[in-house]
Amino acid sequence: MQEPSPSLHPILLRLREAQARDPLPAWNVRAQRLRTLERLLLEQREAFAQAIDADFGRRPAEETALLELYPSLSNLRHTLRHGRRWMKPRRGLANLVFLPARTALLPQPRGVVGIIVPWNYPLYLAVGPLIDALAAGNRAMLKMSEYTPRFSALFAEQVARYFPPDEVVVVTGDAEVAQAFSALPFDHLLFTGSTAVGHHVMRAAAANLTPVTLELGGKSPAIVGPGARLAHAAERIVFGKLVNAGQTCIAPDYVLVPRERLDAFVAAARATVARLYPDLAAQGQYASIVSDRQYQRLARLRDDAVAAGARIEPLGDARDQPERRLLSPVMLTGVDDRMAVMQEEIFGPLLPVQPYDSLDEAIAYVNAHPQPLALYLFEQDRARVERVLSRTHAGGVTVNDTLYHIAQHGLPFGGVGPSGLGGYHGEEGFRTFSHLKPVFHQSRLNGAGLLNPPYGERFRRMLKLLMRLG
Repeated sequence: MQEPSPSLHPILLRLREAQARDPLPAWNVRAQRLRTLERLLLEQREAFAQAIDADFGRRPAEETALLELYPSLSNLRHTLRHGRRWMKPRRGLANLVFLPARTALLPQPRGVVGIIVPWNYPLYLAVGPLIDALAAGNRAMLKMSEYTPRFSALFAEQVARYFPPDEVVVVTGDAEVAQAFSALPFDHLLFTGSTAVGHHVMRAAAANLTPVTLELGGKSPAIVGPGARLAHAAERIVFGKLVNAGQTCIAPDYVLVPRERLDAFVAAARATVARLYPDLAAQGQYASIVSDRQYQRLARLRDDAVAAGARIEPLGDARDQPERRLLSPVMLTGVDDRMAVMQEEIFGPLLPVQPYDSLDEAIAYVNAHPQPLALYLFEQDRARVERVLSRTHAGGVTVNDTLYHIAQHGLPFGGVGPSGLGGYHGEEGFRTFSHLKPVFHQSRLNGAGLLNPPYGERFRRMLKLLMRLG
């Protein structure tokens, strides 16, 4: 295992020493840190959007506002409203035979939290876990992605301006720095990224017995049920697939459609793209692919699928523009599981469509593959909805829309199995970055002494009573 870079150790030590001086910050201290973060977001939002746009080559400011700034601020304000309540001890009574003793769960900060941020939503996926970590009373150290260098550098610079160096620290650097970062002995480590890299992060954390939250990915299916409103399903799937040009961990990765509705679905999707992106190449509201490497990977996935027998169904009139990394969105029909496009997470504007003959067949297809980060179901019949929900596993589900389960304060966000480990957001995020310390308060008057040795007849009678009472 690679040892952490020496330059990272002093940062972690500084944060640890500061946390030791105030191991259980009062709510007013936590709230002040959250308001500082809110001020940073509001005052620097235009600069952040410009930096993200420059990193992508094109990223509409409207998408950055909708998908990164708004959910960050909404989460932050929800936390400010409810955080004081979350940090109160949860008190209760002891089990029947231990009464009148009492119990409590005391939420305590874990300490110093490490956050590894991906490139696809670099603002939201930095700020979201940071909000939860600060609300729980922790200090935090963030590693930004090298694939969004302008935003990463700007965010690091601005965090250093707004926060003291013993509260929140942002570091930048390449994959070697990321490896060293994940090998630091944090009190909790959150990683958002690919499943492949997640394996390495978990191995590095295991060497320190660092608890981890892994937000990974996978192939998130969209099931168009027999009773779906087809035009609505096509619109919402296209929206979920084409914002940020499909570079979204919970974007619909492929669609399962009743065989008899396949052609109608393709036509509805085309009509939706024509309406939402009337001049896709020129209007500036369709994002570019983040890097040449990612662009070439996506083009290869598409071309290899076609070479293996898949058919391209264009979703617009735009041509690919490699110099701008603009990849025209397409559907792929006639796909099968031998193709890489049906094995790898796509993370781009390619949408395979698979026909099915019965809903049970669609459910079986989903269950025959690794558990996804998200699942989308379009269906009006309640019995069918319950059937799919009860017979499939996914990190999260949105019914009759896409993406929006991630924006609900009352729902944790996270994966299951190969798509992730643990969750955060809202109160669940507060708990993720807290240790709920269990405390038993013994009453002055109690019968514990009746169970002391030597174990004679009195002990046997008491044990028999305990067995009966449970």
